[in-house]
Amino acid sequence: MGKHTLGIIGYGFMGRWHACNIREKLPRLHVKGVYDIRQEALDKAYEDGLYTYSSLKELLDDDEVDLVTIAVPNNFHRELSIECLKAGKNVICEKPVTLNSSELIDIIDTAEKTGKLFSIHHNRRWDKDYCIVKNILEQNIIGEPYFIESRVQGSRRSMHGWRGHKENGGGMVLDWGVHLIDQILNLIPSPVISVDAHLFSVFSNEVDDNIKIVIRFENKVSAVLEMATNCFVNHPRWHISCKEGTAVINNWECDGKMVILNTDAVMKWGDDIVYTKAGPTRTMAPRPSYTLKELPLPEVTSDWSEYYINIIDVLDGKADLIVKPDQVLRVMKVIDLIFEVDRVGHGLPCYI
Repeated sequence: MGKHTLGIIGYGFMGRWHACNIREKLPRLHVKGVYDIRQEALDKAYEDGLYTYSSLKELLDDDEVDLVTIAVPNNFHRELSIECLKAGKNVICEKPVTLNSSELIDIIDTAEKTGKLFSIHHNRRWDKDYCIVKNILEQNIIGEPYFIESRVQGSRRSMHGWRGHKENGGGMVLDWGVHLIDQILNLIPSPVISVDAHLFSVFSNEVDDNIKIVIRFENKVSAVLEMATNCFVNHPRWHISCKEGTAVINNWECDGKMVILNTDAVMKWGDDIVYTKAGPTRTMAPRPSYTLKELPLPEVTSDWSEYYINIIDVLDGKADLIVKPDQVLRVMKVIDLIFEVDRVGHGLPCYI
C-alpha cells in the first residue's frame, strides 16, 4: 500500500480543514507542509506541526510531495493549478475550480499534457442528504423522478470573506450554487436543454446573495435549485416528486420520509365536489390517509474523507477517479449560462 505526501497551498479555513481531517482519518496520506502568502497562516500551520514553505517554488521543488491541494480564493485557481501540474504534481483544487469553463479547459489541457492527476474537491457528493436522494433514485424506490427541488437557506444576510467580493469569484452561484448544480447533474444522467436563473443582490453591492435556478433535462426531469441568505421560514432541503411517490428531506439532520400509494387499499374517486377550507374542488381533493403508505428514508453511510480515499486509490492504480474534470466542466458550462441568463434577463436553451 503506497504512501503519498501532500502539500497545501492556502491555510485558511478550508486549507486547515483538509489538513486536520486527513491527519485524523487517512494514514495513507502524509500532510507535510503548507505554503501561504500570509504570515499569520504560516504561523498557524507551524503551530499545527506542519512544515512551512517559504515560497511556492520551495514547495514545488520538494520531490517528497506528489500531491498538492489548492485552497485559495477562486481567482487564483487556474494559475496555481497549471503551475503545480507543470511542476509534476498531482493536483486537487477547491471548488469552484475556476471562474468560468474556459479557465477550466486550460487546466484540463495542462493535466492531459503532463499526465498528472487533476480533480476538484466536490466533497458534497458525500453529504448524507444527497446520498439518500441518490439511493432513492438509483433503487427506483418511488419510481421515475420528474421534479426535484433542492435548497439551502439561511438568514445571515451576508456573504462571508471572499464570497462577498466579485474579484475573488464570490457570490452564491460560485459558492453553494456550484455544489447544488454538481449534485443535480450527477443525479440526472441526461443532457441539460434549458436554464433559467434569478440572481438577486439583496444585501451585497458586488455579488449575488439570493438565487433561484431552474434546469430542464432532455429526459423531461426539471429541477429547482434555491440558495438564500434571507430566509426565515425554510423549505425542505429536498423535495422529490416521482411517478410512484414523494420523498422529502427536511434538513441536514436528514429528518424526512417517503410516501407511496398503499396498493392494498381499494378506493375509487367519485365525481362529487369536495368542499375544503379553500372552497370546492375536485382536482385537489385530499386523498384518504388509508390509501397512502409512509416509508422511512433509506439508511446510508458516507464521509467526506471518501473523496481522498478515492484520490489515493487512483494514484495507486486501484480505482477510477470519482470527481472527474469533464463532469465539473459540464457544471461550469451551466454556470456560464446562468450568468448569461442573468445578463440577458430570460432563460436560454442549451445542450450541455
